[in-house]
Amino acid sequence: MLARDIALALDPSLLMAEAGFEPDAWQERVLRSAAKRQLLLCSRQVGKSTTTSVLALHEATYRPGALILLLSPSLRQSQELFRKLLSVYHALPTRAPAVLESSLRLELANGSRIVSLPGKEDTVRGFSGVTLLVVDEAARVPDALYFAIRPMLAVSDGRLVCLSTPFGKRGFFYEEWERGTNWERTRITAEDCPRISRAFLEEERQALGRYWFRQEYLCEFVETADQIFGHDLVANALDDDIKPLFSPSRRSISRC
Repeated sequence: MLARDIALALDPSLLMAEAGFEPDAWQERVLRSAAKRQLLLCSRQVGKSTTTSVLALHEATYRPGALILLLSPSLRQSQELFRKLLSVYHALPTRAPAVLESSLRLELANGSRIVSLPGKEDTVRGFSGVTLLVVDEAARVPDALYFAIRPMLAVSDGRLVCLSTPFGKRGFFYEEWERGTNWERTRITAEDCPRISRAFLEEERQALGRYWFRQEYLCEFVETADQIFGHDLVANALDDDIKPLFSPSRRSISRC
């Protein structure tokens, strides 16, 4: 029993197996990673919510007094993500006892808390000392909210995990994936998932069309449907070496 507990404490992927889920190779890598910053670019239905639920439960179980926040763009998505976490928690044959369990909150007897929140700045600013921050559907989370939650990790030196399917060439998730530093990146398409059949993907390809299929299943950052000028075209038109025609002081004088 002691050897089993030590193994579970050292390897979160074993906790996933304990709950009855056979982890894919990429899930094992993510769960075993010691990276403080992780980006998970994943297709729909590949198991990213299950993976982060296991990660949150492992942190809460084996780090007494931990504070884990699960952030989603909307209340409905927060409830769905937390429902997934509770299903994993209750599937464990042996689990840390809970002292409080609600639709968006789980508190364990060891003092750890898991809280699922909708993506509103006024609902998250009161938290500090976060040991694990999970941002679900991060491509749809506003940039202002992302900038507001990062300081929560300053004192605790906590982990940040952002997971999402793409949502066009825009927003912090796209920028961090393309140009961010200090991130461990994992990209899993529907074709990498053994539980999604080739026949289903071909049906989806024909039903959704090229644009949506590439985004939802192939994890491609495609231009938004209503975009007149492409992201790359606009980015290439910018040049920091070109001086503006009017300085700020001259503009302010002309308005007087």
